[in-house]
Amino acid sequence: MKSMTGYANLETTIDNFEIACEIKSYNSRFLDLNINLPFWMTRFESLIRAHCTKQILRGKVELNFRIKNANINMNVSANPQMAKAYYDAVKTIADTINLQDEISLSLIIKQEGVLQIDRVFNAEIWESKLPPILDTLLERYDSFRHTEGAALAKDILNMLQKIEYSIEEIDRFSAQMEAIFTKNLQDKFTELTNSQFDEQRVLQEVAALLIKYTINEEVVRLKAHVAALKKELETNKTSGKKIDFICQEINREINTIGSKNQLIEIAQAVVNVKDALENIREQARNLE
Repeated sequence: MKSMTGYANLETTIDNFEIACEIKSYNSRFLDLNINLPFWMTRFESLIRAHCTKQILRGKVELNFRIKNANINMNVSANPQMAKAYYDAVKTIADTINLQDEISLSLIIKQEGVLQIDRVFNAEIWESKLPPILDTLLERYDSFRHTEGAALAKDILNMLQKIEYSIEEIDRFSAQMEAIFTKNLQDKFTELTNSQFDEQRVLQEVAALLIKYTINEEVVRLKAHVAALKKELETNKTSGKKIDFICQEINREINTIGSKNQLIEIAQAVVNVKDALENIREQARNLE
């Protein structure tokens, strides 16, 4: 089980380039992978993206590559015509607004295209070195996410224990609720018939109403959903989406119980289940 919150970094060397790699992520419904590269590395973006999407399913992910140092051959060439064009343009502006400031060389050479720098590096070396570097980075990243995921799973299991206890409380009081419901109906029939009533008929009517208002089936389904969720967590392979789906099923059953309830004890147990369930769904949103 992996959290969508993760972090890892790595420093290494490729073909005389000292590079720093960093990956970090947060929860998101879908995969949103943002890759930041130095401009001369952009040719490898598709390779990097394909490698990452094999291992990352969901989350807002930011992957950064930074060049710390580059001991490489560089070909630097000047473009005098462009430099003169910049100079003439700046001088025209200065003359137009009657400024006498000297136009510096540093200003001119900062302009795009005046100096052209060709960095010489071997693309084949990069294509062969990047995959194992990404493997190492993603392995560290996954280790972080597994640790976070284990902590989330532990919290979810604690919440499930609270839900199980509350379900046992509901189950324990369900028979009492049926007894109270039956007694109330009998009292009502007695009142309406001036103490003269057909007990057999009353019991038949009560049985029919109990079928409608009993919570036994909901309790059985609740226990089954909780058992399924525990199994998913214990296999350590479940996804946040699946947990959320099971939680929706639990929520449906507990709402039905709440609508049928006649006892304050069951009402309190329903509130406790809903509270724990909301915590579980919040934690599940952080799982991949």
